[in-house]
Amino acid sequence: MENKNYHRAITVNASPEEAMKKISQVNLWWAKKVKGKTEKLNDKFTVDFGETFSEFLISEFVPNKKVVWRVTDCNLHWIKAKKEWVGTEVVFEISEKENAIQIDFTHIGLVPGVECYNDCEAGWNGHITNSLVNFINEGKGEPM
Repeated sequence: MENKNYHRAITVNASPEEAMKKISQVNLWWAKKVKGKTEKLNDKFTVDFGETFSEFLISEFVPNKKVVWRVTDCNLHWIKAKKEWVGTEVVFEISEKENAIQIDFTHIGLVPGVECYNDCEAGWNGHITNSLVNFINEGKGEPM
């Protein structure tokens, strides 16, 4: 059986420019504690949840179409494989679909069978399908 990367597609009421801008405002939809820059190629930032953190490098950036965050370090404190995300990539791809904007979110390397999959899937489901959608559509995310 093929392991499939975690993926969700969301539809939002925004221009591609606005969607990309809001994705980069990580502190307003994912985590309140974000250090560093989150807007362009080679920016580095850390998402801090206390014991748990993830460090990212923006490794690919196509304005208003795609951004890739490569995980360069992390500490997933609640599992044995605390560095499990290192080397994985978080990808946002923006496209126009039937008078709306679709954002395809993929966490490459987060596949069924890795230790954090169930917890991380539940976390991303909330952050992407609820908080990010609400932030883009209504201006109010729910960062942790």
